[in-house]
Amino acid sequence: MRFLHAVYLAACIVLFISGIVEQRRHYANLRRIRFRILVNGIRGKSSITRLCAGALRGGALTTVAKTTGTAARFIHPDATEEPVHRRFGIANVVEQIGIVRRAAAYDPDVLVMECMAVMPDLQEINQTKLIQSTIGVLCNVREDHLAEMGPTLDDVARSLCRSMPVGGVCVTAELERLPILLKEAVRRDCRLIAVDPESVTDAEMSGFTWITFKENVAIAVAVAELCGVSRADAIAGMWAAPPDPGVLQVHRYRVEDRQMRFANVFAANDPSSTLMNIELLLERGAIERPLHVLINCRPDRVERNGQMGALVGQLDPARVILIGEPTRSAAAAVPPEYQDRIVDLGGRRDPEELLRGILSAAGSDPGETISLAAIGNIHGQGELLLARLERLDRVTPVAAHGGRS
Repeated sequence: MRFLHAVYLAACIVLFISGIVEQRRHYANLRRIRFRILVNGIRGKSSITRLCAGALRGGALTTVAKTTGTAARFIHPDATEEPVHRRFGIANVVEQIGIVRRAAAYDPDVLVMECMAVMPDLQEINQTKLIQSTIGVLCNVREDHLAEMGPTLDDVARSLCRSMPVGGVCVTAELERLPILLKEAVRRDCRLIAVDPESVTDAEMSGFTWITFKENVAIAVAVAELCGVSRADAIAGMWAAPPDPGVLQVHRYRVEDRQMRFANVFAANDPSSTLMNIELLLERGAIERPLHVLINCRPDRVERNGQMGALVGQLDPARVILIGEPTRSAAAAVPPEYQDRIVDLGGRRDPEELLRGILSAAGSDPGETISLAAIGNIHGQGELLLARLERLDRVTPVAAHGGRS
């Protein structure tokens, strides 16, 4: 028994020493990188990470970036990228150590990291132990992850502030809860910079070939200026930056004798972001009325299903098409005056049946164009639908610029 105890104690000592060695090596890697940027917030983190990286590359700074959103990517200094491979497909904040090690091998000027932590304690650990950012980004406070960071939006704001760099600087586009952010910044001796989206001109937005928002561009410009990059170089770098796989897009598809403008708004999970995105697309003419709204439901997102159903009154669609399950969680929240516009295609359907049902629900005459906005959550039936659409003939992508995130 004493022998087993001795072996156990020796193993613990070895693990303890290994941990100290790994920690010191990690901190040494961090010190090799002059500017470390941690992007946090509720919506748009992946896009902002890419915009910041592009802006800094525009200033000839050697920049490495990593996103965590729709598809986690490691972005090399030449803007090429590769998927982040995860054991068993499970995301873990500890993977940031390996990312920092890979980044340090380039001897970069800048590392831009998207925050992958949701729990408040993990957000703080991500900042203080794993990234130790010199510049923080807190893009916005929206109605999502309330179970982990809520229950109120004020609580969410305070939770997000735990990623602010102590003694550093933080950039934000959040205005509604700016007083809370300022108070939390003072507690951390952190200089808070609030950007003005309207400082970004329409001419600057016109250079993007993919849909982004003035708030996001304003944040990236401010971050670039903090790193010594001029506005002109930053904008040019952002124009050249590849978009995130989950970026807001609208595509035209030819389906039989009709055309369909399909707006993939799945990535905007919370109601306010969803509404802003659709209003932007309508304003820019990327989609048109009569508008059909498709809500994909998930059994583990019942609250969100209801939020999307309640949003119907503000979207004023001609049809509300429900897919996934349980669709009743969304249908029950649809305002009474829109109940007769619901077409329920819930349950597990194969992609062909799903597409036929949607086309039948839209009911457009031959030759007319269908505008369809897909909202809710991408997983499940939403993924099946997107995969089926990719096999259709694509006519011309519709682009839109400017607006709000």
